[in-house]
Amino acid sequence: MSTAINLGEFLRSRRSLLHPEDVALPDFGGRRRVAGLRREEIALLAGVSVDYYTRMEQGRVPNPSGAVLDALARALRLDGDATRHLHRLARPQPSARHVPRPRQARPQRVRPMLQRLLDDLVDMPAMVMGRRMDVLAWNTAAAALFGDYAPLHRAERNIARITFLDETSRDLYADWTSCARENVAYLHMDAGRHPEDPLLASLIGELSMKSEDFRRWWAEHPVQDKTSGTKRFHHPVVGDLELAYETLRATDDPDQALITYAAERGSPSDDALRMLLAWAAEVPSPVPDDDRAR
Repeated sequence: MSTAINLGEFLRSRRSLLHPEDVALPDFGGRRRVAGLRREEIALLAGVSVDYYTRMEQGRVPNPSGAVLDALARALRLDGDATRHLHRLARPQPSARHVPRPRQARPQRVRPMLQRLLDDLVDMPAMVMGRRMDVLAWNTAAAALFGDYAPLHRAERNIARITFLDETSRDLYADWTSCARENVAYLHMDAGRHPEDPLLASLIGELSMKSEDFRRWWAEHPVQDKTSGTKRFHHPVVGDLELAYETLRATDDPDQALITYAAERGSPSDDALRMLLAWAAEVPSPVPDDDRAR
């Protein structure tokens, strides 16, 4: 997952999504040999030479200026997340260029304060998500909504892996395609932040081999952070729910996020969530197998 290769693939994929009418360029008709805009058209829109842009797609511009990257982002009609991703790919931080690979990657541990907050959230599903969309911790309400992570091996406690490889997730999410595509976009962003992460590369490789959907959407190079929004569920116990989610990160440790889910007060989803919590309180929770977690 070198940044040079990812940069070229990202630029080409975003260029292929645009057409002359999208950027107010004349279209003289005829069949185009490439999908989307040509290199010279992007170069024109960004105010750079065709040779310079070509070398950008080839990953041969070692330190492009921020102004050039912003001009390319405007030419490619990138949003905020995609623009930040472009900057990371084109100008990786020194720590991302030469990272010695440890013999064995240390597993992330949930921050104590996040664990304390999680323990206090008894009336709403919540979890702590770490690198690569790993689930580091969760509360009883989250286990009731998504299924309990305790019986799973630590490596299997991963949102993207469960979404694509566990068939029950297609029934749980009312709009599975939208949720799955968001996971792909988040993993692309994580790959831009940590291009030399062997565990992330392994996860992406596994999902690409086992899921045609993941493989197809990964090739489109979407980029999107996980912030806030609404998700609809079809739960096997309480039926349909619509829950708003919010993602909270510590400024000094953005690789861990507390994600909470809540229903609108007085709504049918609020009633269903209360029923789900009452049901979960009556069902004994399995104890994690510490040997498996290691």
